[in-house]
Amino acid sequence: MLSVLILAAGEGTRMKSDLPKVLHTAAGKALVEHVLDAVAPCGGQVGVVLGRGADTVKNRLAARKGLTFFIQKKRRGSGDAVRPAARWLARRGGDVLVLCGDAPLVRTETIRALARHHRREKNAATLLTAEVADPSGYGRIRREQGRPVAIVEHKDASPDEQRVREINSGTYCFRVRDLLDGLRRLRPNNAKGEYYITDVVGYLVGRGRPVGALCLPNGDEILGVNNRRELAEAAQRLNRRTLNQLMDGGVTIVDPASTFVDAGVRIGPDTVIEPQTFLSGHTRIGARCRIGPMTRLTDCRVGDGVRLDATMGENARVDSGARVGPWTRLRPGAVVGRDAHVGNFVELKKARLGVGAKVNHLSYLGDAVVGPKTNVGAGVITCNYDGYQKYATQIGAGAFIGSNVNLVAPLRVGSGAVVGAGSTLTKNVPAGALAVERSATTVKPGWAKKRRLIKLRTSHG
Repeated sequence: MLSVLILAAGEGTRMKSDLPKVLHTAAGKALVEHVLDAVAPCGGQVGVVLGRGADTVKNRLAARKGLTFFIQKKRRGSGDAVRPAARWLARRGGDVLVLCGDAPLVRTETIRALARHHRREKNAATLLTAEVADPSGYGRIRREQGRPVAIVEHKDASPDEQRVREINSGTYCFRVRDLLDGLRRLRPNNAKGEYYITDVVGYLVGRGRPVGALCLPNGDEILGVNNRRELAEAAQRLNRRTLNQLMDGGVTIVDPASTFVDAGVRIGPDTVIEPQTFLSGHTRIGARCRIGPMTRLTDCRVGDGVRLDATMGENARVDSGARVGPWTRLRPGAVVGRDAHVGNFVELKKARLGVGAKVNHLSYLGDAVVGPKTNVGAGVITCNYDGYQKYATQIGAGAFIGSNVNLVAPLRVGSGAVVGAGSTLTKNVPAGALAVERSATTVKPGWAKKRRLIKLRTSHG
C-alpha cells in the first residue's frame, strides 16, 4: 500500500507575507496544488500537514476530494511535521511518499520512479537527490561505499561536507514502520534545535536497515520556494515547461520569453501565440488560431480558426472563425458567435453576438443579444443600467444599428430593422421598420459669420 504525505506547514517567514507560503501561486496554481497534481496519478491516499493559515489552505483545497489534513501546532522542523500523521500512517502501513508542499516543479514521472526504485531495492528509506552546481542552503548527502548514510543540513555541515554537490530534495519514500520507528528516536541535536526528518536516515543506517537514493542529473526539478525570488524562478521554469509541451504538440510560440501560459491551459495544433500574450486559468483554444500580440485570456473558450489581437477576455467564449480586436474587452458572459467580428475599442458584457454579426468599433454592449448578420455601427451603447437594476437589449437578425445610437434598455429591435445614426431609442422597433429618434435640426444662415465679426470688433475696442 502506498500513501502520500505532503508537508505544508512551513512558516514561510522569508516570503514576508500574510498568505501561507504554499498558497503563493506560480503558473496559475498554488505551490501545493502543483505538488498535489504531481502525486495524483500515483494513487494512494493523500495527507497534508498544515500549520499557519491552516483554514485558508483548507478552503483553497476544498474542491479536491480525498485529502486528509493534519495540524502541526508547533513548527519544530520537518520531523516534527510528520508526527501529527503518525497514527494515520500506522493504520495504513506499507510505504509512504513524503514531499514538500513548496516544491512545485516535481514531476509525476520522477515520483513514480522514486517509488519503483524504493520497492525494487527493498529499502527502508529512499531519498530523491540531485547534483547541482551551487548546493548552498541545501542538506548534503554523505555517502559511504556508494550508499547514502546521512543527510547533513547546511548549517550543520563541515567545510568538507559543504563542498559536496549532491543535495537532498526533501522528497522521500519510506517504509512506514521504519519511518515511525525513526521518528520516535529523533532528538533536536542541531544548530536550530529542531527535529529533522533527515536524521531518520542516519538512525536507519545505524540499525543496518537499507537506505538508497535516486539521484537526478540536475536540480531544476527539486527547486524549493523560500522567498519571492525563488517563487519567480519557479514560475519561470514552470512556464517554460508548459510552453515546451505546447510547442511539442504543434503550437507555435513566437517569443517564449514574453509569453505566459498557465499549466491548466489547452491549445490546439497549428495555433500561433504572438508575443506579450497571457493565457490563464482553464482557457481552451482550438486549432489554427492566431492569438495576440498583447492578449490576456482568463478562463475563456476559443474555437478553431479564431483571430484575437490585443484582446482582454475573462470567462468569455469566442466561436470558430471569429475575429476580435485590437483593443477589445470581453467581460464575463460575452459570447462572440461563429464568424462574427468585434473590432477596436469595443466592450462586451454578458452580450451574445450571433453568427456573422459585426461590432467593429467604439461600442459597448451589455446584457444584450445580437442576432445573426446584424451590423452595429460605431459608438453604439446599450444603456443597460438605471442605477438600480440591469436590463436587457435584444436585436434581431439582419438589423442595422447606425453610428452613435443609444439603446435604452429594456428594448427590442426586430429583425431587419434599421436604426438611424444618432438616435436615442426608448421604444421597441418592429421587424423591418426604420427608427429615427432625433431632435429637429435648426439652421440659421450667416449666424456664424456675424458672430465672428462681433467678436472681432469687441477685441479691437
